Amino acid sequence: MAKQIALFNHKGGVSKTTTTFNLGWMLANKGKKVILADCDPQCNLTGMVLGFMDAWDFSSTYESKKVKNIRDGLAPAFESRPAPIEPVVCEPIKGQPNMHLLPGHIGLAEYEVTLGIAQELSGSLVTLQNLPGSLHHLFSKTAEKYDADFILVDMSPSLGPINQNLLMTSDYFIVPMMPDYFSAMATDSLASILPKWSEWAKEAKKIKALREAIYPFPDKTPKFLGMIVQKFRPKKEIPAAAFQNWIDQIEKGVGEKLIPVLRERDMLLPEKVYQKNGFQIDQPLLQMADFNSLIALSQKHNAPIFDLTDEQIGQTGVVLESTKKSMLQFRDLYAKGADLIIKLVEHA
Repeated sequence: MAKQIALFNHKGGVSKTTTTFNLGWMLANKGKKVILADCDPQCNLTGMVLGFMDAWDFSSTYESKKVKNIRDGLAPAFESRPAPIEPVVCEPIKGQPNMHLLPGHIGLAEYEVTLGIAQELSGSLVTLQNLPGSLHHLFSKTAEKYDADFILVDMSPSLGPINQNLLMTSDYFIVPMMPDYFSAMATDSLASILPKWSEWAKEAKKIKALREAIYPFPDKTPKFLGMIVQKFRPKKEIPAAAFQNWIDQIEKGVGEKLIPVLRERDMLLPEKVYQKNGFQIDQPLLQMADFNSLIALSQKHNAPIFDLTDEQIGQTGVVLESTKKSMLQFRDLYAKGADLIIKLVEHA
């Protein structure tokens, strides 16, 4: 069974999409078969991976007789079609045979209200009882088709029903952060909202109509793999003082507010699993400086920031050597993060 990992923070601009792409690529480099699921109606991950620049570029995934995006994959459940949900025909990713993209669709947002009603009514209406389990069912069928080890779910920055469902039907979750005031605020907010989502999922799992639906609501309790702090400016290869101050505040908020409520809701791995891997759960899983020019080059060439060629970088001399040094540092960090995720999941 593929392990579903949600990357979630309702604070925008924290590099969820960039992290999903680069971390997924590194997991694939290590021999894992990975599906990137674009669940943000803005479709930034789809555009980034496939090099799409405007709406016309998306037409091949939207105007096809095959099921080639997330909205069409969910349509049988949400539009009461007589056909069952079938696996999405994922897009291959150039240069990475172990990774595929489950493309996003702007129309996914159209299902938000209907899913919200279904989840509030808790399966009391027969016509809606298949919806809460449909997202997980679609991912499971697609993962089975591609024999995937991991599904990385790129989520929108919202607290809507779709994100509630995606997170609470995942096996694990990661919280991307950036060192600023709003991420510190988001930590407090997550400590408030995640217990509510957990309570909803706990009750949903008890409802017979949802358990016995065509697309059953899964018996999942997502476990926290950690936070990723990025987009800070370094000074002598460590965060500059102003950024370190915010990192300290985020770590304090995670340790004093978020971790206790996750522990109470059984949303943490056993403490011995973290300890065995030398990981303190209130510390960042990964801590990375700003990508600077590498992010633009990565998006231009649809390649991870740590795997760009000299030709793609387009620099020479000392400047090229400096850029390659940064790439090597990011490669090492993503490799470290991927190794830790694999170990945490395998030991869970």
